[in-house]
Amino acid sequence: MKQRSVLVVLFDGIQSLDVTGPLEVFAGASGFPEVTYELRTASLDGTPVRSSSGLVLVPDGSLADAATPHTLLVPGGEGTRDPAPGLIDWLRLHGPCPERLVSVCSGALLLAAAGQLDGHRVTTHWNVCDHLARTHPAVEVDPEPIFVRDGRLATSAGVTAGIDLALALVEEDHGREVALTVARHLVVFLRRPGNQSQFSAQLTAQTARREPLREVQHWITEHPGEDLSVESLAARARLSPRHFARAFQAETGMTPGRYVDRVRLEQARRLLEDTTDGVTGIASTCGYGTPEAMRRAFLKALGTGPAEYRRRFSPRPAGDPATTTKQLTH
Repeated sequence: MKQRSVLVVLFDGIQSLDVTGPLEVFAGASGFPEVTYELRTASLDGTPVRSSSGLVLVPDGSLADAATPHTLLVPGGEGTRDPAPGLIDWLRLHGPCPERLVSVCSGALLLAAAGQLDGHRVTTHWNVCDHLARTHPAVEVDPEPIFVRDGRLATSAGVTAGIDLALALVEEDHGREVALTVARHLVVFLRRPGNQSQFSAQLTAQTARREPLREVQHWITEHPGEDLSVESLAARARLSPRHFARAFQAETGMTPGRYVDRVRLEQARRLLEDTTDGVTGIASTCGYGTPEAMRRAFLKALGTGPAEYRRRFSPRPAGDPATTTKQLTH
């Protein structure tokens, strides 16, 4: 049995969920036979820190006394805006040592300041992606995924994405069944795939102010397989097609067609990830009409077809009878 140590860096202004979320995942995995994560927390001088919500976290010790861990995890939070110089110096010196270097949310800002992200593809909370890219041009910032793996480096988007990343790391270390059981215990998905967007269609678009347009937004989300032409949606909103299209874009920041495309793609991805339904059926359910139309939409948005997407993010291991009995259509 290989024991893996995880050291979580603490500092004032930390986001407490960035700490507790991943720790709960690793602790849950450690309840299995043959699985052991040694979990420790440390602040710069070993004193308690106050999180952004006011919660006080008491570390196990100081960073100066911490042994080199297998996985070094740096959370985010408001405290990343003006970090202690000593913390950046410690990360600069010790960041290259662990087998895995991980950041959650805006913790990527601390790693970037310490020179640990140069030349790497990373992500962080959508609200600080532009800042990270602007202040550290040697870092390749991808604002879309919920987490990114680049060699020994792993970075995630905000808050709950740290749980997704931790589950992916547990799966990498100890297999799918361990990660799946931990996810069930925490009542979360096994994992959202790392390249899943930080934004759902509903979050990407603004919510319309006027009730008829809001109702249309909700109806699109709940009925992706229906006729979602501008004419049909305009009739539902009791507006002329021209007025509806103009008002929808003005209030949501997105054309009706673009919103429909995103909703359908999001629903199709979810069905591919979470069910064993055939691609033909999913294409019909999500309003694509034919598997070929769905394939074109996937290639345009994701650079891969539905069958390959399912192979990479299937909810079942390769070779599972439930996945092999259904014929997938490219």
